[in-house]
Amino acid sequence: MKKVSLFAIGCAAIFGGAHAAMTETMMIQSGGPGGFNGGENVILTVDQVKGMGDDSKVWVEGSIIQKNGDEKYLFQDSTGSIIVEIDDDAWHGLVIGPTDTVRIYGEVDHGMFNTEIDIDYIEKLN
Repeated sequence: MKKVSLFAIGCAAIFGGAHAAMTETMMIQSGGPGGFNGGENVILTVDQVKGMGDDSKVWVEGSIIQKNGDEKYLFQDSTGSIIVEIDDDAWHGLVIGPTDTVRIYGEVDHGMFNTEIDIDYIEKLN
């Protein structure tokens, strides 16, 4: 009886490991659940952002040069300007003026008449 039990445990360990390896290989080949695959986050320009698809994640660097209404601001870099929407809680206590350089992280939001960036996070660089 001991031999049968040991044999069963051994088979389970061998086939279980083989099954796990095969499942992982099949998931990779089929485009199943994935993760980070290298690469760098690229700082984009306002001009590039305007040509990107809706909901694209973006990082831009430049200056917020004026307030344009409730939670709307005019952001500018060397290639142009764009409206950014910064929720009050996204400021995290930062005080920023038009001469400060900031990096903003957000998503492209194509509206009916213009393109904006909906900001997730803002960072003061100087």
